Amino acid sequence: QVQLVESGGGVVQPGGSLTLSCVASGSTYHDVAMGWYRQVPGMERELVARVTSGHSADYADFVKGRFTISRTIGGNTVYLQMNSLEPEDTAVYYCNLRGYYTTLDWADYWGQGTQVTVSS
Repeated sequence: QVQLVESGGGVVQPGGSLTLSCVASGSTYHDVAMGWYRQVPGMERELVARVTSGHSADYADFVKGRFTISRTIGGNTVYLQMNSLEPEDTAVYYCNLRGYYTTLDWADYWGQGTQVTVSS
């Protein structure tokens, strides 16, 4: 069974930095993408960044140039380096693992979420 354990959330002032980490275990998929989503109360969960098994990364427009996603060579740990944080980045951040059966069929797994609060 896939399990995702997140760490690194907290409170930071505007302009500050945080790094989120997520360690995955139990995956038997041959092709896995890992990423981060975020959610604020009353809103849908939205993609922040994702990295494929080939280490190709995609970012939401609202974090380009500020956040960097990376993944270990073994592929079971993903990081999100967040710089120049803004109050609008305040949210619960969720680690996601997408395991592909085929290119058109996959399963999503989620971590428990970690709170990031940007406030002065």
